[in-house]
Amino acid sequence: MELSAFDWHRDVITPQTPVNAGYRNAQNVRCFMREACGPAFRFDRSFMAWMSDGTPKTMGDAAAEWLKQNA
Repeated sequence: MELSAFDWHRDVITPQTPVNAGYRNAQNVRCFMREACGPAFRFDRSFMAWMSDGTPKTMGDAAAEWLKQNA
């Protein structure tokens, strides 16, 4: 699957899913992050700044970063 063709609303998100330029904070992403990080997961400004900083990352990296920021 072409990275830009990933549907953040419908496609299955795994820890290996790359965060690409088409990333969206969809309900599907919230479900993945709550499963990976627990029910306290919330999007916040510092986390979203990290998500959109342009460095290559995966959704597994995102979950690890949220847990680190919210330890």
